[in-house]
Formats: sequence, structure tokens, C-alpha cells
Amino acid sequence: MTNKPIRLREESGIDLSLKNLVAIIIGVSMGIFAYTEITARLTSLETSRELMNADLLKASEQTTVDKEQYILLEELYKTTDQHTELLNKNIHNQVMLQHIEKQLEKALADIEELKDKVRANGNSY
Repeated sequence: MTNKPIRLREESGIDLSLKNLVAIIIGVSMGIFAYTEITARLTSLETSRELMNADLLKASEQTTVDKEQYILLEELYKTTDQHTELLNKNIHNQVMLQHIEKQLEKALADIEELKDKVRANGNSY
């Protein structure tokens, strides 16, 4: 069998079965539909990425209010540390005062005892 070249002329018609014509139309329609869906999906993804990048940039910017809040927080932490240190010193002082109070009570009791002994000896002042 020899291959004959196909010659097309304006006058010549195309002999095509209805089944093949429908298959070609369906194939082209599916190709167009697939291209449209892929294009829409790419556009959607690009838009989402751009919006997310814009949101990230906006969220990463520190406003003046944020800076003021950070400065206030740092000052509060410093003050809290100072108060904690002072509280620890006061607790130590409280223990010392309680110890001195016990010693003073003992000294007063000893003084009263000495006064009683002096009175018992007959020398009262």
C-alpha cells in the first residue's frame, strides 16, 4: 500500500463521520474547560498568596502603640523586680525584729527580776 499525499482544495469537501465530528467537538470542549479551570485555580492561588503576604507584612509592622506597650512592660518588670527585692529584705528585717523583740522581752523580764532582788534586799530606789 502506498501512501497518497492529501491534497486540499477549496472546492474539495471533507468527508467526516458524525461520530468523529462529535468526538472532536467534545475533545476540544474538554480541553477548553480544563484550561479555564487551571487558569482560575492559578489566579486563585496567586491572589491568596498575595493577600497572605500583605497580611504578614502588615502584622509584622510595629505600630507606635506596640512600642509604647513594650516600654511600659519593661518598666513594670523593673518595678516588680525592685518590689520583690524590697519585699525579700523586709521579710529578713521582720525576722530580725521578732528576734530582737524576744530578746527585749527577756531583758525586761531580767530587769524586773533584778528589781525584785534589790527590793528584797531592802534597798529600794
